[in-house]
Amino acid sequence: MDARELIARRAALLLAPGETVALGIGLPTLVGNFIDPALKVVLFAEDGVAGMGARPPAGEEDVDMINAGGEPITRTPETATFDSAVAFALVRGGRLGTAVLGTMQVSASGDIASWKTPGGHSPGMGGGMELAAKARRVVVLTRAATRTGEPKIVPRCTMPLTAPRAANVIVTELGVFEVTAEGLALRERARASSVEEVRAATPCRLIVDQPVAVMEDVVAAGAGGTP
Repeated sequence: MDARELIARRAALLLAPGETVALGIGLPTLVGNFIDPALKVVLFAEDGVAGMGARPPAGEEDVDMINAGGEPITRTPETATFDSAVAFALVRGGRLGTAVLGTMQVSASGDIASWKTPGGHSPGMGGGMELAAKARRVVVLTRAATRTGEPKIVPRCTMPLTAPRAANVIVTELGVFEVTAEGLALRERARASSVEEVRAATPCRLIVDQPVAVMEDVVAAGAGGTP
């Protein structure tokens, strides 16, 4: 598994049977490829699709079936389509169990900054603010650092916020972190990274108050549960 697949596979194991799950743009869209069909998770996209399937094989894309990021998706017997006003009514009505979102930064207290760099141009934050604010649980997926090596889990976000104190769980290629009232807790680590290496790469105080599992072992077992 490469880093992106490890993150997506681990995130898929956090989902509960039968819940409605919104997958954000980017890395979160990979999660749909690894969800156990027996869970009967309902995948939701803010552009107006519920019950969508995974990404289709190359050459079998339907230009009329896309997610909020413009990427192709597949229909299932349960697929429903509707306009964006209905989609956001569902979000604001508290119908989402989990939102799986990408980010540029996430703080130790769960603040999410996912839409604009300081001084940079952005067309807007899209539905990220609504998803982060209204889902019953928010799982953030991100690489541990930027391409220039700057940590993406930080004590305090320096980029414009999408939502404050919204993230519940953070999954990177280095480990799985839970945002708790006491602080950021390390629950799992990647096989190639020791707890001390995860600490060194994460400029926040990390709580390690229980045995730290290995992410790859959890993925291999196929039953991760919720940190």
